[in-house]
Amino acid sequence: MAGMTLEQLKIFQAVAHYLHFTRAAEELYITQPAVSAAIHNLEQEYGVKLFHRIGRHIEIAEAGKLLQVEAQKILDQVSLTERGLRELNNLQRGELKLGSSLTIGNYWLPSKISEFKSRYPGIQINCSLANTDEICVGTATGQFDLGLVEGDVKPALQNTLEYEIVGSDRLQIVVGKKHPWFEWGEIDLSQLTKTLWVMREPGSGTQQRFEEALQNWGINLSELDVILVFNSGEMTKAAIEDGVGAIGISELMVKKEIQLGTLRAIRVIDNREGNGAMSRLGYAYAEIVRPFFKLKHRQRFQTALSKVFEQMLISSMVDGSHQDISK
Repeated sequence: MAGMTLEQLKIFQAVAHYLHFTRAAEELYITQPAVSAAIHNLEQEYGVKLFHRIGRHIEIAEAGKLLQVEAQKILDQVSLTERGLRELNNLQRGELKLGSSLTIGNYWLPSKISEFKSRYPGIQINCSLANTDEICVGTATGQFDLGLVEGDVKPALQNTLEYEIVGSDRLQIVVGKKHPWFEWGEIDLSQLTKTLWVMREPGSGTQQRFEEALQNWGINLSELDVILVFNSGEMTKAAIEDGVGAIGISELMVKKEIQLGTLRAIRVIDNREGNGAMSRLGYAYAEIVRPFFKLKHRQRFQTALSKVFEQMLISSMVDGSHQDISK
């Protein structure tokens, strides 16, 4: 038996994706007869039907569905192995695939990437931005070498992903000039339910942390009057700059606007008994500190590039300490 080849698997995957021989050929820059021959040889070699020919169309058969799953695993492993071999040249070239939640990717990560590129200029870094849930799934499925998120990893993925703190920031309650709180500067907890709110979408790390803070303060999210929900922090900022709503947002995202005076961070007084450091008036200020997590797959092959970038993130923590909270 000659056995299947990587080229046959690549051709099969293209046909399975497009369900079209000609489109697969165009994608792979080979002829349509070459595609047909590769599929025919696989079917003949193993005595199975990979595709059903129905008129001018094709449908993937049961054997094809099995091969599609296993072929992708093989091709993914080959790709990782090739990358690993290329990196044996003292990290002079290669590719690092990062996935990052929006706040981290837009405000915290760029300086880290810049530092890494200055050390390893030949390395190509591809960074995709999405919300926390999407980055977790992408890291679990091998789409990213490393993930960076500010929200929690769902229980279903905690056995798949290792996660470790590599930084942190604070969420702040922020309003625009038209909001009455802008002049006050401080409010107490009870006033959080007496204004309009603009929120991030479910699955956002920012939203997760804000809802956790509300729960810790004894406030249910349903008690807030939410008028708008957006899938980016920039949109929430824009909505309140000329409006009357409030937002819970990363201090990294509003630093410039606060300096310019177009937005103001509002301190929340927690006057419940036994809470934190006291202000000059004898009250505690409620703060929302959230960690930034680095994610990686527990079992997938980790490239040398990924290990070096990971170590740089850990080393860059301000206090020099870190902890693995996945245990």
